[in-house]
Amino acid sequence: MIIHLSSSPSSLSLTRLLKSRSPISDSPHKPKTHFSKSHLSSALNSFSHNFHCKNQFLYGKSGDPVGKRRSSRAWAFSGFDSGGFESAQSVLEAAAVLTAIIVVHESGHFLAAYLQGIRVSKFAIGFGPILAKFNSNNVEYSIRAFPLGGFVGFPDNDPDSDIPVDDEDLLKNRPIFDRILVVSAGVIANIVFAYTIIFVQVLSVGLPVQEAFPGVLVPEVRPFSAASRDGLLAGDVILAVDGFQLPETTGPGAVSEVVDVIKKNPKRNVLIKIARGQEDFEIGVTPDENSDGTGRIGVQLSPNIKISKVRPKSLTEALNYSGREFWGLTSNVLDSLKQTFLNFSQSASKVSGPVAIIAVGAEVAKSNIDGLYQFAAVLNLNLAVINILPLPALDGGSLALILIEAARGGRKLPLELEQQIMSSGIMFVIVLGLFLIIRDTLNLDFIKDML
Repeated sequence: MIIHLSSSPSSLSLTRLLKSRSPISDSPHKPKTHFSKSHLSSALNSFSHNFHCKNQFLYGKSGDPVGKRRSSRAWAFSGFDSGGFESAQSVLEAAAVLTAIIVVHESGHFLAAYLQGIRVSKFAIGFGPILAKFNSNNVEYSIRAFPLGGFVGFPDNDPDSDIPVDDEDLLKNRPIFDRILVVSAGVIANIVFAYTIIFVQVLSVGLPVQEAFPGVLVPEVRPFSAASRDGLLAGDVILAVDGFQLPETTGPGAVSEVVDVIKKNPKRNVLIKIARGQEDFEIGVTPDENSDGTGRIGVQLSPNIKISKVRPKSLTEALNYSGREFWGLTSNVLDSLKQTFLNFSQSASKVSGPVAIIAVGAEVAKSNIDGLYQFAAVLNLNLAVINILPLPALDGGSLALILIEAARGGRKLPLELEQQIMSSGIMFVIVLGLFLIIRDTLNLDFIKDML
């Protein structure tokens, strides 16, 4: 499963929390037929792309910011102190969301085969050595060692199977349409699941409306930090930094401006104009220096926004709201992936794996339920879009082989060639996934602190 997440000025809690995953450290066999290798090689891209969310409910207004602490989740940015790793509960919640998405994807394949009477031999979450398993109705259900996705196995080319090779219930012997349905069912399941998540969000908590105010909010000041020593307080609103006046209507860009100035000025006095209560005044803050030479003042920052909820008054309105949100998120996913492929040389080094996804999800879980809904919906949509691409080891790769067969008048490619294509893709994803797991684990703040 390949996931791509990014962020935007107009998006809500999920976007803010994805941004918070910017670096925040103080220092700087013989194959069997399988579907759907739901791989977790997520393109998180350090969340630096714009998240062009077409959400009808996320819009900005300007208003009076002074003296009011806005209800928004803080951002933890590069050059600022981090609050440490996520709580165990939020990590478990994020892992549960990710696991549920994988299970839904694989269940789509499994049910599409089972309901058509096609033989299935395995249903696995993860790859590699089996950690736990049980058998039911001639199907092996297992949890495996490497959390890179999952697969549904078919006995078509299993040398140990006692099923005749010409059995009409083997997947390979079914008509092209039956096989297309099985291959596509995982993607369809994730799309349906994404819409269901959004619909439940609309009914249970409503959709957020974002109202923007001038300046950048300081929700938290770390004790004994440079900001604390020099008089910055939680609840202050930064209006200007080092002579740069922040725009009247601000968003992630304004936060980044403040961060950049702080990072570029270690051990140099930075003049910050703030609003506190009914007063505006300036204070000088001298950033501490990180081991990589960048500045740090020990605060969390967030856009100065207020978020309220819009709730449907009828089932028709709920369906309407859900549809708009669904298409907005889908459009965002497609736009983000397009930008990633168009700028792959720049984004390739920023690809992250399941550890980074869970870290982001844990931050979302700590924030509020809205973010968790959106996080789950975006992951589902990413998985659906990526898996339909015609790449080996993805659902789209299997679909491409079936379509080639159809174009050849029902003549399949040589079995050995098909297996080589799929096996090479699976091996590449497993190696890449293990590399990303190790790299992302070493990049976690608490691991860095131990090294």
